Amino acid sequence: MDELTARYQDLLTGSYDCVDRIVLNAYFSMGHNPGGFRVWWRRAHGGSDEHLDKEHLMRMAGRFSRRVHAFSEANDIPLIECDGERKHLLAEEHLRTHAVGTGLFMILVARAPAMVWNVKRSAGGVICNLFTRRSFIKHYSFHIWDPTWGHITIKMAGHPPFDAQVMLNGHEYVTCQAQAAGIGFRKEGNCFTVVPDAAALAEVADTLSLPETVGRLSQVVDRWIYSTCLCFGLNRDEVEATRFVYSYSVYQVEYSRNLLFRDGSEMDTVFNALVDRTRSRLDVPRLKTLFGVKQRPHRRSRLGRELSPREAIVIETPQWDLTLFKLHFGALTLKGYTKGEQVARFEAIVHNTRALNCGRTLDKFPVIVARLAQMADRFTSMLDCVHIGFLPDGILDELPLASTIGTSRVGGIDLNKARMRNALTAALALAVAPGGFTVTDFTAKVRAMTGQDDAAYTIRQGAYDLRKLRAKHLVAKPGKSRRYEVPGDAARTMAGLTVLRDQVIAPILAGIRAHREDQTPDIRTSVDADYEQLRSDMLTLLDDLGITAGAPLAA
Repeated sequence: MDELTARYQDLLTGSYDCVDRIVLNAYFSMGHNPGGFRVWWRRAHGGSDEHLDKEHLMRMAGRFSRRVHAFSEANDIPLIECDGERKHLLAEEHLRTHAVGTGLFMILVARAPAMVWNVKRSAGGVICNLFTRRSFIKHYSFHIWDPTWGHITIKMAGHPPFDAQVMLNGHEYVTCQAQAAGIGFRKEGNCFTVVPDAAALAEVADTLSLPETVGRLSQVVDRWIYSTCLCFGLNRDEVEATRFVYSYSVYQVEYSRNLLFRDGSEMDTVFNALVDRTRSRLDVPRLKTLFGVKQRPHRRSRLGRELSPREAIVIETPQWDLTLFKLHFGALTLKGYTKGEQVARFEAIVHNTRALNCGRTLDKFPVIVARLAQMADRFTSMLDCVHIGFLPDGILDELPLASTIGTSRVGGIDLNKARMRNALTAALALAVAPGGFTVTDFTAKVRAMTGQDDAAYTIRQGAYDLRKLRAKHLVAKPGKSRRYEVPGDAARTMAGLTVLRDQVIAPILAGIRAHREDQTPDIRTSVDADYEQLRSDMLTLLDDLGITAGAPLAA
C-alpha cells in the first residue's frame, strides 16, 4: 500500500487499481519493407508484380472504401465522415441513445497521416525503387461491441498493408466480468463510483495485470480484426493465399489507482488540500477545475477545514466539480483528479511504450503494466511526502556543515543563498519523475523555474549542487546509474525546509515589519487566520525579547 492510501485509509471504503486505456498496433510485418511487400504482392497476383504501381495501389484503397460504404448501407450501420470531431464522443453518444448488440455498430471515417507505398519504374517498366511516403489518407474507425471487453475500436488504414490500431478499455472489461460474477457497483463514465464489495472488484481488476491477459488481448483482436475490418481490403481466400497475418505490439497504456472515499465532501477537502500544497512544490504548470452542475454531498467533515481557493479554468460542464493536474516527463504523464461523487484517481500514462525501454511486443504487456504500477505507486507515495513535510531534529544545524562523498569533501547547504534554495526546489519538483532524473534534467528544471540561461547556471554547477544534496542524503544515486532519485524521507525534509523558509519565516517577518489593515483579503481562509494569529503572537514575543520590528531610533 502506498503512503497516501495508508494516510487516508480511515476515510476510504476501499480502493482498486485498474488498467484503463490500451492501444495496440496491428501490423503485417512483411508489408513494412520493400522486399517483403513485393513478395506479398506477388503472392496475391499469381507470382507477378507487373501491376505493382501507384494506380493499382490506389484501386485497392478505392475498393476498400466502396466495400465499407456498401456494407454500411446494406446493414443499416451508421457511417459518418468526420472532420475535426472527437470520434470517441460520437460513439459514446450513440451507445447512450441506442441499444446495440454484439458486433459492429458504427463506422467513422477521417483522414490521418500514414506511410503509403510508392513505386518508381524505369523507362523499360522495371521497378527501380519501392519506397514509402507519409501521406494523409482515409482511416476507418470500426466501433464494435464485444461481450467480454465491451466497446472496442479498430482504426484501420484503407491502403495496403492495412495497418491498424486497436483501442480497448480495461474498465469496460472489468465491468463485463463484474456483471458476470454478480458483483454490485455503480459506474459513472469510466469509473466505479460506488462499490459495496471493493475487494472483490479489485480482485477482478487485478486480472488485467496477469500474464494471461496477453492471450485474452490476442484472442479478442483476432476475433474482430479479420472478420470485421480486413475483410473490406482482402477476402478470406486472399488472406490465406498471401499468408497475411497481423502481429501486435503495445503502443499506449493507462494505469489508474482509484481511492473510494466514504464522504464526498471529505474527499474534496483532502484532494484540494493536496493540490494546494503540492502544486508549487512539484512545479505543476497548470491546474484545471471543471465546474459541474452538482455539488458533492456536504456533511460535517471530520477534518474540520474549509476548501482552499483554486485557480479555475472552465472548459466544459461535467456532472461533478473536477479538479485535475498533470505532470509530463517526455512520453510519460502522471495525472491526478477527482472522478464522480467520491473517487480520487491517480494515473500513470505511457504515450509511447518505447520510452519504458522494456520491449513493445504484446508478450511484454505484463511488464509494461508492472512498470506503470510502480510509477503510480511512487507518484502517490511522493505526493504524500511532498504534501506532509517533516524536519528531523538538528537538520538546520547540520545542513551548513561540510560533508563527504567517499573520500571527497563537499560543501554544506546554505539556505540563505538563492542558488541552493533553487537547487532544493528543483530536486523536490523532480521527486515524482518516473525512473529518476539526470544532471541535465536537474539543470533544465533549475533554469525553467528561475528563468536563468545556459551561461547563468551551467551543467557543471548543477552537478556540484547535486553532489551537495547527495552528501546530505537528500537525493540518492542507485548503484552505478547516472540517474538520481529523491527518497521519500528526503522529500518530506525538502518540503519542510522550503515551506518553513518561504511560507512561514519570510511572510511572518514581512508582515511584522509592514502591516496594513487595508491589505486584508476579502475572502479569508484558515491559513490567512493562522498567519494573522502568528503575526500578532510574534509581535508580542519580539517585544518581550527586546527586538523591534521597525527601524531602531537613532542615538
